[in-house]
Amino acid sequence: MRNSFLSAAAALAITFPLTATLSSCSKSDAPEEPIGGIIPRPIGEDGVLFVVNEGNFQYSNASLSVYNPASETVENEIFIKANGMKLGDVAQSMTIADGKAWIVVNNSNVIFAVDPETLKEKGRIEGLTSPRFFHLVNDTKAYVTQQYDNRIAIVNPKTYSITGYIDIPGMEASSGSTEQMVSYGDYVYCNCWSYQKSIIKIDPETDKVVDSLEVGIQPKTLAVDKYGKLWTMTDGGWDGNPLGYEAPALIKIDAKTFSVEKEFTFNLGDYCSKMTINTAQDRLYWIKNDVWSMDVTAEQLPAIPIVKTDGTWYYGLTIAPSSDDVYVADAIDYTQNGRILRFSSDGEPLGEFSVGINPGSFCWYKD
Repeated sequence: MRNSFLSAAAALAITFPLTATLSSCSKSDAPEEPIGGIIPRPIGEDGVLFVVNEGNFQYSNASLSVYNPASETVENEIFIKANGMKLGDVAQSMTIADGKAWIVVNNSNVIFAVDPETLKEKGRIEGLTSPRFFHLVNDTKAYVTQQYDNRIAIVNPKTYSITGYIDIPGMEASSGSTEQMVSYGDYVYCNCWSYQKSIIKIDPETDKVVDSLEVGIQPKTLAVDKYGKLWTMTDGGWDGNPLGYEAPALIKIDAKTFSVEKEFTFNLGDYCSKMTINTAQDRLYWIKNDVWSMDVTAEQLPAIPIVKTDGTWYYGLTIAPSSDDVYVADAIDYTQNGRILRFSSDGEPLGEFSVGINPGSFCWYKD
C-alpha cells in the first residue's frame, strides 16, 4: 500500500492500485428508463453542486450526486440513472470545460465526457494510467495528470483521443505522480505529489516542462490567487517515507519569478489536506482536523478554525461560488454512504445531506 495516498484511517477502506478495468452495471442494476434533464430547478446564485463519490477500490461503486442549495434537494446515483451503467472504480475528480463535464475515474483508467445538464455520455478518453485531473488548455488540447506514470497525457477534447505526452524530467514511471493544474499567464503549473517535491511549469505552446521548483515533501494541492501567487500545501510525508519526513507547510509562490515567497509551517505529524480557494481568489481554505481559512495577504496562520470537527475525519472541501458557504465531506467509516455538511462563510451550521460512498471532490455548475 502506498502510504502517501490517504490518511491511515482512509487507507483501511480504500487503496489506489496500479491497474483496473472499467466495470459497467448488469442489466438488473440499471434503471428501467434513463432520465432526461438531471439538474433540479430553479437554480440560485451558487448554481448546483456535483459531488464525486470515490466508492471503494475494486468494488466499482463510484457514483455522482447533485445538490441544489436553492431548493436544498439532493439526487444521488445520477450517472447510472442517466447512462444505465455504473461510473466505475474510484472516481477522482470532475471538471466542467468546453461545454462538457469531464469525470475522471482513476482506477478504471477512463475519463467520461458528459452533458452537464443531462449527464448523458458524449464520449470517453481511455488508455490512461491512473488519471487524476483534467485541465483544458484550448479547444483542441487538454492535459491529464497521472499517477504511476512520469508523463502528463495530452488529449484532444473534440476526438477524445490521446495525442501525445509531456515527459517530466527526473521523474521515474514507477513513482510518477502529477496532480492538480492551474493556468496563469502563458503557462500551466502542476504540483507533483506522491513521492515528489516539486511544482512544474509547462509551456503549452511546446508541451514541454520549462522549469521546476522544489517546495517540500509531497505538495498535495495547487491554487492561484488574484495577485498572481501560486499556493500549494505539502503533506510532509510520513515516518519511514523514503522521500523523508517533515512538517507540512502552506507555501506561497510568486508566479512571475517562480520562486517561494513565503512558507507557513505546521507541526510535525499534522495531517493537512484539501487546500482550496474561493471564487474571488482572495481567501484560502483547508482541512487540518478542523476547517481553517486565511486571507491570501495574511502574514501568519490563523489561530482559530472556522469550522470545528465533531469528532469525524473530514474528507473533502469546497466553497460555494457566490455565497462563500463552506461544504465539508464526511466519509464516516469509508464503507457506508457519506454526508456533506454545510456551513455559512462565518462557520454557522446550515444543514447536511447524504451522498454516496467516500465523497472526495466537488464541482460547481451554473448554466
